[in-house]
Amino acid sequence: MGRLIALIYGVVVYAFFFITFLYAIGFVEGFVVPKTIDSGVQDGLLGAVVIDLAVLGVFAVQHSVMARPAFKRWWTRFVPAPVERTTYVLLATLALALILWQWRPIPTVVWSLGGPLATLLVAVSLAGWGLVLFSTFLINHFELFGLSQVFANLGGREPAAPIFRTPMLYRLVRHPLYLGFIIAFWATPTMTVGHLLFAAATTAYIFIGALLEERDLVGLFGDQYVEYRRRVAMIIPLGPK
Repeated sequence: MGRLIALIYGVVVYAFFFITFLYAIGFVEGFVVPKTIDSGVQDGLLGAVVIDLAVLGVFAVQHSVMARPAFKRWWTRFVPAPVERTTYVLLATLALALILWQWRPIPTVVWSLGGPLATLLVAVSLAGWGLVLFSTFLINHFELFGLSQVFANLGGREPAAPIFRTPMLYRLVRHPLYLGFIIAFWATPTMTVGHLLFAAATTAYIFIGALLEERDLVGLFGDQYVEYRRRVAMIIPLGPK
């Protein structure tokens, strides 16, 4: 693949991801976007649960399988190395877009709060999204989403080798990005059954995904990561595990 084409591909995919990410914020928060977690086509309870778990499952499988080193070694025989991460981001974004498109609301209300508490919960949820984005910049946002790799390729350089760092929030929890998602999904003034299903399923996957990721990080960084894991809590900042 030509270097310029790879760069264009990387930039377009990044733009697609970022637009979808912004849409996902509106989807969960219930504002601005035309279809939210509590709006759209409604099926019966069983049908909605089946469809919702199916689209969440597609996202989970795509993330879990394609992120594993063994899979990366296999598919980089077919996908050029400079765009491997970009292609992963593209498929992950398509999986997220599938959720936003096909999600079926279950509007039965579990709790509904008003007044200042409602405003506070919305603010906390938005802060969770901010934590997600901020955490990506702490660990190299542009490498995470494939841009660093295609820019390095354009200049004929090899991407920098991964190094073990624990900047700022990573000294408090090992996965501040995942903590941000949990806050964003659970802090809501109106919790419907559909939103509860989304929050519970994604939270369960976050913990499973974190365990799988940490297994790979131990393989990559060895005792350095083992010691870090011993000292710092995984997601909830309540001290070591």
